[in-house]
Amino acid sequence: MTSTLTAPIAPGTDVRAAFRAAYENRYTWEPGFGGYRGRCVMEQGENKVVGTFTVGADLKAKVEGIEDPEMDKAIASQLWEVCIHRVRRSFEQTHGDNTFTAGDADSVGLEVIVGGKNSGDRYRIKHDVVTMVHRHIHGTVVTIFTESTTDTGAGYLSRTYTSRYSDPATGAPRGGLSTFTDTFVPLTESGPWVLGQREVVCEDPEAEGGVSRQVFRFEALEALA
Repeated sequence: MTSTLTAPIAPGTDVRAAFRAAYENRYTWEPGFGGYRGRCVMEQGENKVVGTFTVGADLKAKVEGIEDPEMDKAIASQLWEVCIHRVRRSFEQTHGDNTFTAGDADSVGLEVIVGGKNSGDRYRIKHDVVTMVHRHIHGTVVTIFTESTTDTGAGYLSRTYTSRYSDPATGAPRGGLSTFTDTFVPLTESGPWVLGQREVVCEDPEAEGGVSRQVFRFEALEALA
């Protein structure tokens, strides 16, 4: 879907249609997604583990063969994150009780101020892409900036982006900035697109160089019969 954000949008304008266009331009899995499996690899510092995983048609991930419980949990968490963002939910299901009003505009995009059920949340959109997310989740605020995307031909996927958690009352950071680089690949020529690799670099004052780095790779991928 193509929005009509060609002329400057005055603050206070209803931008529900423009935000909906960006929302519906996200890549999600088709109904009837059957799941897939493969080999999973995680590298963190000098540590490296290799196992196998399955993502079922129910979008639940199962990791096997990883003896380190923390690394097992970390791999499963990455697969869970991918799955929850590939679920297809209609705009009305997700945002039917919200309003969307234009704020300012900058190089990141047009600010979208949310009212209604999710009042206090904010987004920015540009060229039918959600370029910034500022959401209240479970007593904290997460702010995500998308810097580049992968075009699947059936919607976009975030490729490089940053994430930071903060206190909802004071705005004080909770933890350091995390930078993600995702590589998605299609299981077949027609999809579905799944995560092939994710690199996560986090600000960490206790780590060498002030940052910690994790790499997750998902290889030998095949669709479940």
